[in-house]
Amino acid sequence: MRESRRSAILIALVVLVTLVAAAIRLPRLSQRPMHVDEAIHADKFGTLIEQGEYIYDPHEYHGPTLNYFTLISAWLSNQHTYQEIDESTLRVVPVAFGVLLVLLIIGVADGLGWPAAIAAAVLTAISHAMVFYSRYYIQEILLVFFTFCLIACGWRYAGSRRLIWAVLAGVSIAFMHATKETFIIPVAALVLSLMLTLLLNGGGAPAVFASLKKINLRHIWLAVVAAIVVSAVLFSCGFRNPRGIWDSVATFGTYLGRGAGQATAHIHPWYYYLQILGWFKLEGGPLWTEGFILALGVVGLVAALWKRGAGNTSYGFLRFAAFYAVILTVVYSLIPYKTPWCLLGFLHAWILLAGVGVVVILRLVPRGWPRTLVALLLVQGAAHLAWQSASGAFRYYDDHANPYVYAHAGRDVFTVVEKVDEMADLHPDGKGMLIEVICPGADYWPLPWYLRAYTNVGYYSDVDVTTMPAPVIIGRASIEKQILSKIFAPPGQYATFVPLFDAYTELRPTIELSGFVMWDLKDGRLKAYAREEASQ
Repeated sequence: MRESRRSAILIALVVLVTLVAAAIRLPRLSQRPMHVDEAIHADKFGTLIEQGEYIYDPHEYHGPTLNYFTLISAWLSNQHTYQEIDESTLRVVPVAFGVLLVLLIIGVADGLGWPAAIAAAVLTAISHAMVFYSRYYIQEILLVFFTFCLIACGWRYAGSRRLIWAVLAGVSIAFMHATKETFIIPVAALVLSLMLTLLLNGGGAPAVFASLKKINLRHIWLAVVAAIVVSAVLFSCGFRNPRGIWDSVATFGTYLGRGAGQATAHIHPWYYYLQILGWFKLEGGPLWTEGFILALGVVGLVAALWKRGAGNTSYGFLRFAAFYAVILTVVYSLIPYKTPWCLLGFLHAWILLAGVGVVVILRLVPRGWPRTLVALLLVQGAAHLAWQSASGAFRYYDDHANPYVYAHAGRDVFTVVEKVDEMADLHPDGKGMLIEVICPGADYWPLPWYLRAYTNVGYYSDVDVTTMPAPVIIGRASIEKQILSKIFAPPGQYATFVPLFDAYTELRPTIELSGFVMWDLKDGRLKAYAREEASQ
């Protein structure tokens, strides 16, 4: 009776931390401008919600789970078209998975030890990276969640040998696969970590083989079948697009090429992730660091390998988590292709170890004022993490002084939309007004998201001087001369154009936009002419 009461209290604490995580992540989801990737994923979802189909692209955009779960959000919001959905509808999906990631710690609490599990839940809830990318409409936080589902189900199966946990582990792999192609990295790291743990704990290769022989092969086969069936259903959109199943396998050639460094836009040195996690400061900006988590994680790593000071816990699980954290960190650091959200997977592993580190430090410090002092220092470190998370989410949300703001559109996109809306109000066709957006390399996102209510927008990579210019033209400043040649040549053939923007306007940092609008439209005369013609 006492034990069950204690478990209920501990679970209630984790639930409370989960509610705190939700409170941090949910406010002002529409405040931050849409990232390029967010806008493209939103456009893909627009096809799904309006046409009821998802066609997997083996070259871009990743898997379908983000889109499928967004259907739930859209239905709950009573939104049924691309124009009706908004940023909150989209971003609440990763928020939900970021919050559930905190709650899922219950599944491995007996492996970490309940005190360590609660500490890890707190760190997951307030980690700057975890908070920031839980509010980002991309797949990464979903991949971390489903990976943790696999770990939790595997751990529960190891302790019970019940079929349900094996099947759920297979389903978790399927959802990982259908979320992002890079799922093979954490899966491989998990397998290698398991082998190393068995070797270290079991007395060499013979003991490993003995452990493997105890596994029920029927359970394994059913787990594999569950993984294949669920993955096939997801990639084929309920078997309406069978080719998606083959494409989900063929895609690995594309992503292996990127990982090897063929995509030069995102090539960074091996220490890139550790640098932005450990110490990041630009001139004029604050210092950002999650070194508190990394330092505690190292303590947890040492405790796991040397079996010192972790209290009532499973050293087998701790060693497994330690190997997994190190292997995943090394692999992602060695891959030349890097984007900051990819660090979430190994950061979460270090957070689990950091929870252990908190317990180890408190147990090693003598009782009384020394332990109280250390506890206060730990609280101060957690408070600093929480401050960073709040600052990153609500103040530096599009500022490149924030290490997790990467190739992000700035607030000038709102100015662009405001100016276009003003012109639409003055145009006889309103939202049907013809607009040209011209950016080399089709680098005009996220403008298609913000202009989705306009029904007559053309997006181009090059200037076509043979066609009549639209009343509103938006383009990269780098091709302004070509745009001017379109609207002013031959002289007198077209209406007079004037600048659309009143000041320097960027799509992203250093990516300047130029805008032009017919003088008659901006001056309000075009609408007056239309009224006169209608009255005659």
